[in-house]
Amino acid sequence: MIENNNALAGKLPKRPYPELKKLEPLVGKWKIKGDDGLEAVSHYEWMEGGFFLIHYFDLKQGDEHHKGVEYIGFDENTQTLRSRLMEINGGNFSYTYQLEGDTLWYWFGDKGSGNYSKSKFSPDFNSYEGKWQWPNTDGSTGGYSYKATRIK
Repeated sequence: MIENNNALAGKLPKRPYPELKKLEPLVGKWKIKGDDGLEAVSHYEWMEGGFFLIHYFDLKQGDEHHKGVEYIGFDENTQTLRSRLMEINGGNFSYTYQLEGDTLWYWFGDKGSGNYSKSKFSPDFNSYEGKWQWPNTDGSTGGYSYKATRIK
């Protein structure tokens, strides 16, 4: 393990990856409301140095409560914006981000996954609306719609 870390330390990037800066419109605090009583607060901020974007979230929907932190960075192997999300209930997942123009994609796992969120920002980038969707085992599609509004 130490040898692996030592090998990687010599290959650290000199400056943040430009691709990561595309997520700048997310920086700030958001109030989210959606189907099935969804209520959430989401907060994005840059880690010192600008190499990672940190996402704090607290989401309630029905009987479910998801709260945690997500670290987003550039993955050289996949050439995508990948994250590691950790929840207070032990959840530990990977997601892929892509923001092109006013459209934000957020895939559970790899880019192109059938479990994803697609949303569209308003012209001033102070709100976005979208839908999470995923394939069900019976062949139908599950999901819910939401709207996020910048509060800070």
